Amino acid sequence: MQFWKKLKQDQLKNRIQEALKENVNFSKDTSLGYPASKLDGKVFYDDAPFLRDAPTLQTYVANPNNIGCHTFGTSEKAFNGTQEIEREVLNVLAVDIFNAKEKEFDGYIAPGGTEANIQALWVYRNYFMHHFNAKLSEIAILTSEDTHYSIPKGSNLLQIDWLKIPVAFDSREIQKDKLDQIIAKAILTGKKYFIAVANMGTTMFGSVDDPSIYTNILEKHNANYKLHIDGAYGGFVYPFSNKLSEINFNNSKISSITIDAHKMLQAPYGTGIFICRKGLIENVLTKEAEYVEGMDLTLCGSRSGANAVAVWMILFTYGPHGWYEKISILQMRTHFLCSELDKLGIKYFREPYMNIVTIHSQNIPETIAEKYDLVPQQHNKHNKWYKIVLMDHVEIEHLTTFINELKISIHE
Repeated sequence: MQFWKKLKQDQLKNRIQEALKENVNFSKDTSLGYPASKLDGKVFYDDAPFLRDAPTLQTYVANPNNIGCHTFGTSEKAFNGTQEIEREVLNVLAVDIFNAKEKEFDGYIAPGGTEANIQALWVYRNYFMHHFNAKLSEIAILTSEDTHYSIPKGSNLLQIDWLKIPVAFDSREIQKDKLDQIIAKAILTGKKYFIAVANMGTTMFGSVDDPSIYTNILEKHNANYKLHIDGAYGGFVYPFSNKLSEINFNNSKISSITIDAHKMLQAPYGTGIFICRKGLIENVLTKEAEYVEGMDLTLCGSRSGANAVAVWMILFTYGPHGWYEKISILQMRTHFLCSELDKLGIKYFREPYMNIVTIHSQNIPETIAEKYDLVPQQHNKHNKWYKIVLMDHVEIEHLTTFINELKISIHE
């Protein structure tokens, strides 16, 4: 690991305090031009004693704006400190976890994986338009039918077609023959440019797509494409549980990756991450943002620097070895649940390196599903699956109680 290490509590606190000193201090500095300030002092007390030992809360009160992309060009000098914290986070994620080369990537901490995925679609739509004079009608998005709803949302916003690829019911694998047929038909009807989105842990199943399924067939048809990895759920699990994973920037065909810190990393909600190779993000430069130093290359514009601090605190509290240990524990709990389901003869899907178990709905009485807050694939009478997510708070005792009730329902 080049950038990621475990730090002691005092080191964590001191680093964040140093960063805040490099930012504008709205309580003390004479800063007249910014349409911003610290959080309202009548409501949020910035002199509360507990804040001295709570770096993330200190940052929320200070209210830094990490607007812009801090791996590209210049940025607002008023928030240098928390911008540097964000760069440190991106170095850990891009270089240490996903094998990018140092200073050969761009990215930012977005307000969630939905925006990060749409950012990718936006970048590639504009890339094709800027470099190939592509028309909207000539660009298409390719994903499996299990992909996250951010993709059809992005399709709607960007006005480019979404082509949905069927998957096998039990294995959740992309049907290669269907993908081949859909691409061939799309090319015949005028599509020339494709944005392929491969999943590293779908929201409902935790299934992981093989990116080469897309690239092999696209190259067979001599199609022009860009490949994005949606690791919003699996990005903080799969690279640690599957040490042989090749879904990273070592694969030259992968152009970008999305990760969510507010899922497995347990950061505050509204914390996604977008990372792409150099030479791409400038396709969404908003030149009209002239009052923003460095202008803006993000969908959201203004965003809280406190989210970057929250992610930084978590990463450097655990360090790489601590995080491997945490994921290993969750994997053991997932193995336990699957073993108990096997004993009961209950059918389910589980990606071997993920911590989601999705069970055939016919095996789960509605009363049990409601009691344990199991999430259905569809909130209607046609639902075929319920999922269990082995998060940090789900312990063996909870699983044992659930299995015992399931046994009783089967016998009844």
